[in-house]
Amino acid sequence: MLWLLPADRTPLRPFQLSGYAQGTTYSITYYAPDSLVTSAEIRRQLAEIDASLSLYQPNSLINQFNQSGTGVVADRHMRVVVGKALEVYRQTDGLFDATVQPLVQAWGFGTRPTETAPSAAVIQAILPAIGSDKIQLRGDSLLKKVAAVHLDLNGIAQGYTVDVLASLLERKRIRNYLVELGGEIRVRGRKQPSGDLMRIGIERPDSSGWQLPGMQQVIELSAGGVTTSGNYRKFKQEGAVRNAHLIDPKSGYPFRNEMISVTVVAPDAMTADAYDNALMGMGLSKALAFLRTHRDLQAYFIYQRPNGTVADTASQGFQRLFSHP
Repeated sequence: MLWLLPADRTPLRPFQLSGYAQGTTYSITYYAPDSLVTSAEIRRQLAEIDASLSLYQPNSLINQFNQSGTGVVADRHMRVVVGKALEVYRQTDGLFDATVQPLVQAWGFGTRPTETAPSAAVIQAILPAIGSDKIQLRGDSLLKKVAAVHLDLNGIAQGYTVDVLASLLERKRIRNYLVELGGEIRVRGRKQPSGDLMRIGIERPDSSGWQLPGMQQVIELSAGGVTTSGNYRKFKQEGAVRNAHLIDPKSGYPFRNEMISVTVVAPDAMTADAYDNALMGMGLSKALAFLRTHRDLQAYFIYQRPNGTVADTASQGFQRLFSHP
């Protein structure tokens, strides 16, 4: 005889964890019958990722790769992140390129900040070492085809970290959560006990200029990754020229177009994190065309009109996420 057992009706309560990692802060909210995740577990996971992917840890695996002339045996973190980086490199015709590190360093946005912009000669000397076609994942190894190639996975690693932390929650059978690190977000489920969708605020402009105020668009999301790339905070001013930290791997110079920021929604945070940089580099019209052929991505754009005012627009799928009080 089979007995139908009653479903577990234990009410779900909110639990929060927060701290400092990867040069920024993180915050985790999850809903469960009891406290299922410890701060120590989160710290161990973050330390493991940093030991693989952090340019700021001298003996990290990525620094070992950069110092090697041939490559390294890659751990699972490096294999997954580099695999995604290569996929996005191909999808964006090289606009997203994880080998851009020497250019990032030359422009003063790397681990050794500098104030002076590189000369044209310096940029031309660096460009032969740029290009993700010069690296290869083979088995458990990440290999260089050109000895001078260096990796910088900062454009994708925080999104990956958010996904790994979300996976940790999933392994604990947590199905309602919001994980945020450095503004990169992964959500699943709903707030408890209200049942409301997760709400995420996005900075949006007034019409006066690049200094974005505290105003927000709000989106509601049941599952996925949300990340933002922008050039309004991280830049260097040289006279009238504003050099942002997003570097065009083809020209060697910072991207210069109408884009101010892009917020991307994707199935996971790593995918969103990679494509937000590439969409910034494309410019508005090409980015919107790209989204029409990549239906798993939705995006919200803040850009500068030719007259200097600031405007915003969004893909159709993103517009459906806007919260309307």
